[in-house]
Amino acid sequence: MGLSRQQSKPAAATEAATAGQVTTKRRGDAAEAWARRYLERQGLRWVAANFKTPGRGGGEIDLVMREADGTLVFVEVRQRSGRDFGGAGASVGALKQRRIVLAARHYLMRLPSPPPCRFDVLLIDGPLEAQPAITWLRAAFDAT
Repeated sequence: MGLSRQQSKPAAATEAATAGQVTTKRRGDAAEAWARRYLERQGLRWVAANFKTPGRGGGEIDLVMREADGTLVFVEVRQRSGRDFGGAGASVGALKQRRIVLAARHYLMRLPSPPPCRFDVLLIDGPLEAQPAITWLRAAFDAT
């Protein structure tokens, strides 16, 4: 059974629409790459990116980094081009935190001996190309 003409139009329209513009996914990927470089310049070492829990409705960790003292740092990266609606910080609510904690628990279960860890949020307010305002919230929330 082939695709009908009607079913193939949305896919073609989506490809044409995204070919010339930046998608939310691409913006997010760029912000995470930018955040990784920023954190590495601050002395953290990259461990992993985009770790997801299995199944639907789970969580995702944007970056897993390691401090020089061995602390594992789970980093949520939030970027907004403007400060409308509270900027990047306003988008890390309780539900998002629970999903990050869930993903971190799954990540830690894979390790033979879990190290000390913390949850950071890196807020990027403004376009990446124009020296955005950076706020690094260390230990922004905990797993309780």
